[in-house]
Formats: sequence, C-alpha cells, structure tokens
Amino acid sequence: MRLLHTMLRVADLDKSIAFYTEVLGMKELRRADNSEYRYTLAFIGYGDEADNTVLELTYNWDEDSYDLGNAYGHIAIEFDDIYKTCADIKAAGGNVSREPGPVKGGTTEIAFVKDPDGYAIELIQKKDDMSKF
Repeated sequence: MRLLHTMLRVADLDKSIAFYTEVLGMKELRRADNSEYRYTLAFIGYGDEADNTVLELTYNWDEDSYDLGNAYGHIAIEFDDIYKTCADIKAAGGNVSREPGPVKGGTTEIAFVKDPDGYAIELIQKKDDMSKF
C-alpha cells in the first residue's frame, strides 16, 4: 500500500498549475476533462505517479471559489534550500505567509506559503535525519 494523491479544489486551474509547476517546480503529469459533469482533473508532482505521491487539482467549471474550512492543515514539501525557495516565490509574486526559520521549540527549519486558492504549503529544509524536529 502507498499514498497515491491528495486532492485540492481550485478556482482557476491554469493559475494553480502555473504556481505548482513554475514556482514550486512540479510537473503536470496528466489532465482529464469531464464535459458531462463539468470538471477537469490535473495531476501534478515531482515524479511519475507510479513511484511518487502527487496532487490532484480538481477544477469544477461552475465554481469560482471555495470555503477552505478550518479542518484542513497543510501540504508539506521538502526543499534543499527553503530560504532561496521563499525568495524565488516572492520574486514570482507568491505569498510567503511565514518566513523561513526554526520551528518553535525545535531545530527543523520551515516556512509557509499560500497557493493561489489560499491553501497552506509548509516548506521544510532538507536534513539528513528527519527523526529530529
């Protein structure tokens, strides 16, 4: 068994794909339109779905916004250099909602950004031993 994907509903598919591919470095893996039920699914990620967990972006053609609720937390992505990544995200017009630095009470370096729909994404600085927080 393995984790396959996480689905996010998005209001503007092209804007979301641009953010995840151009800003966060993912690739669009596949896309499917369903004209009968008026939605498009786009799968994006850092590698092939056969070996990697990916994101499914769901675009419902007749929706232009969503209530994110208060139960959703965030997606976490490991980066080699979160400081440079945050600078690149800002340069691309992205929203860094928590500047890079150590997690409260720990040593893991993190940052938070928001995607075009307001979903939180935690950037985690890559380290050799992930068992240490």
